[in-house]
Amino acid sequence: MTVAAASAFASDYLSHHAETWEYNRHMPRDMFEHAAEAGLCGLLASEEDGGQGVDFATFAEIVEKLAYVDMAAAFALIVHNNHVRAIAASGTPAQKERWLPSMIAGRTVGAFLLTEPQGGSDAAKISTSATVDGDGYRISGDKAWITNSNHADLLNVFAQTDPESGAAGIASFQIPADSAGVQRLDTYDLLGGYAMGAGGFRFDNVRVEPDQLLVPPGEGFKAALGGIDIARIVVASMCCGMLQASIDTVMPRLKKREAFGQPLVHQQGLSWQIADVATDLAASRALTTEAAGLIDNAQPAILAAAHAKKFSTRAALKGIATCMQAMGADGLKQEFPFARHLACAKIAEYIDGTTEIQNVVITRQLQNQYRSLLQSADAERLQKEREKRGIV
Repeated sequence: MTVAAASAFASDYLSHHAETWEYNRHMPRDMFEHAAEAGLCGLLASEEDGGQGVDFATFAEIVEKLAYVDMAAAFALIVHNNHVRAIAASGTPAQKERWLPSMIAGRTVGAFLLTEPQGGSDAAKISTSATVDGDGYRISGDKAWITNSNHADLLNVFAQTDPESGAAGIASFQIPADSAGVQRLDTYDLLGGYAMGAGGFRFDNVRVEPDQLLVPPGEGFKAALGGIDIARIVVASMCCGMLQASIDTVMPRLKKREAFGQPLVHQQGLSWQIADVATDLAASRALTTEAAGLIDNAQPAILAAAHAKKFSTRAALKGIATCMQAMGADGLKQEFPFARHLACAKIAEYIDGTTEIQNVVITRQLQNQYRSLLQSADAERLQKEREKRGIV
């Protein structure tokens, strides 16, 4: 039912606004309230907490339905849902009561503040400071590349409480955007994806009370990485949605139009290119489904998420461009979704870890895997040598 509701929201609401939002470089805030009416603002929170309580595989399917029309709006909702999930998972009863009802109703918009202007892909190098101030903290620093920055009311801010302890000192705080000392910076002028509302925040000695601490030092970085794994999988899901939309747009065109005496769909040069896109889509979905299943079964998903995001973003960028080319010059027209999807496919290669960062993750996992195998092989060889020499 929730998947069906997402599909209806995409076709009945997003499809009527996506082109205008992109053209005007804007997304009205009321999108969140419309999404809430469709049950799409508390997807990962339990029914007990007022949410939908969907499993992660279903969440990925929902995301694909939304990105089929507009990846930027889909990602804005993903970030909001991830913030709701974080409070539902780690919040105290008082924190849940304070924030969840209005967030699930779409009246309070959430944002995830991890990335910094100079930190980029190195999430552990957080310089935003959380200095002890009595029973609370004072937050100072800048955050960059924040989705929903133009609308966010509640900020999930990751800050460093003890620079000497590195990642172990990172904690997360819930800070209302209208708090004294919080400055909302301008949104970025990008090549597309404006519905994401990407921009930054500055914190100047912002006072936070003890009840605003969501994840304490020692657990904050782990919580951030867990959220990133989820985000990488849903980025892969969004790429699947855009690829499917591109195939669905170009195939009727190839069947109807003729060249050199036969329909374009019978032109092997074109049809085989779209066949390759379809294969990449199937592979992207398989990788995404595998990674989502690991999350649902409480299994480590770092490697699977990296594979899914790396492959799907590459496949989307190439596949959307291929379908656009097969449309002929009409593919350039705004009445078709190719330009919007192509811009977002490129953006997808950056958000929640670049393609190069996925390679770093994959390489580390390979090194760990083969280090264990080599250690095991060395131990076996040593044991055989001991036995050969009669050493017990």
